Amino acid sequence: MPDSGRLPTLHTLDELAALVERRPHLYVRWSRGPEADVGRSSSTDDLTGASLPGLSANALDVPPWWQGRPTRVWVARRLHDYSHLPREKGSAVRPWVLHGHEAGRGPDNEPLVRSVEPIAWISSRVLKQAKAEVDRQAGLWGSLQRKR
Repeated sequence: MPDSGRLPTLHTLDELAALVERRPHLYVRWSRGPEADVGRSSSTDDLTGASLPGLSANALDVPPWWQGRPTRVWVARRLHDYSHLPREKGSAVRPWVLHGHEAGRGPDNEPLVRSVEPIAWISSRVLKQAKAEVDRQAGLWGSLQRKR
């Protein structure tokens, strides 16, 4: 994997949306970054400690049922869904975009990705824009954070 310090950084939600529209099979992963994931071909289930057959990530591809709604809203939702992770797992946990191939599904039905190619970091500015986009939507919508 390339040096994560040399990865480009996406600074706007529109940049991320444009990237998703141009390139299929992109995922967002929340971790300490590509360098921390080097040599790891799997994630671990937090509940049981089971080794999973790929890195946990979330698909950024827009599904057909989205039916022409804005890609910007789709990627905002995908980021917002897991925005609680830095609070739960530490401030070093950040989102980054990767390209890969789905090897299976994890216990939360999340994609498990192999053949990972790091693409870009996602800046905190994008996360703020994603939250603002979510807040503009009419429906009630929260992150997937679980109560213990």
